[in-house]
Amino acid sequence: MSGSSDVKEQTEKIIKQYADMIYRIAFQNLKNRADAEDVFGEVCVALLSKDVPKEEPHLKHWIIRVTINKCHNIQKSPWHTRTERIDDIKEPVYEDNKSVFEELWQLPEKYRNVIYLYYCEGYTIQEIAEILQKSPNTISSWLTRARKKIRTILTE
Repeated sequence: MSGSSDVKEQTEKIIKQYADMIYRIAFQNLKNRADAEDVFGEVCVALLSKDVPKEEPHLKHWIIRVTINKCHNIQKSPWHTRTERIDDIKEPVYEDNKSVFEELWQLPEKYRNVIYLYYCEGYTIQEIAEILQKSPNTISSWLTRARKKIRTILTE
């Protein structure tokens, strides 16, 4: 019995530590509170049911990868047809920077993820390449293109 309780305690600790990050990644990918909450729940279930890495950088990378994959699954789902308008969302995570995120949401998803991981989570290009399972050159190109697109959007 004690082993199961230790796993639950460890999982609770991980969820508390990464809850905001999981939700932010899901929300910035899906632009919908309900879908982001669904992804959060699915990631929590994955933490309980999968063999997760124990070491810190690997654990965080695994959580980011699982979160992005769960977002892709929802986006491919036939049920994913309705989204909330950004003006209707009262989101405490983004309220102060709402206009910035509205601009970021104009970028393709792959660019949004790279921008988020680079600027918000502080990952290097090499680390992002490992997380997203792409080459560092691809990530560097995506980051450069994303910056150019943001510059264009902001100057318009």
